[in-house]
Amino acid sequence: MLSPRRVKFRKQQRGRMRGVATRGNTIAFGEFALQAQECGWITSRQIEASRRAMTRHVKRGGKIWIRIFPDKPVTMRPAETRMGSGKGNPEFWVAVIKPGRILFEMGGPEITPEIAREAMRLAQYKLPVKTKFISLADQADDGQAAGAAPSASAEPVLALES
Repeated sequence: MLSPRRVKFRKQQRGRMRGVATRGNTIAFGEFALQAQECGWITSRQIEASRRAMTRHVKRGGKIWIRIFPDKPVTMRPAETRMGSGKGNPEFWVAVIKPGRILFEMGGPEITPEIAREAMRLAQYKLPVKTKFISLADQADDGQAAGAAPSASAEPVLALES
């Protein structure tokens, strides 16, 4: 399981998960990816379970990239402990996920879209957040559509002014 080798501070506050992912929201390494649709915490155990499910389905062919890392410690108090006496000890590590974040990527010459989609579907079942399967072709189409939209809306404004 993934966890940091060492950290500056053992305990962190819980924080808030607001907004969308501005970094790590595009496919960078592979051809297919799993993208988060909502915010949440993903534990190192869940990441490992998803990785195993994908690796088993592709029969160790191709390459899988894990784009998230659990760097936030979650503390817990012992059961039946009275109030007070400080914060609990770190029990496990989580990765904070925002909507749009790429969680896993997959690529390689022997990985077809059908194999990738099925492997990502198996990984989805292990995760506590809603996710979406995307491919590099989908991302390229979205980029062109997003680039074309502002110029198309700007032309009628110029026509109305003249």
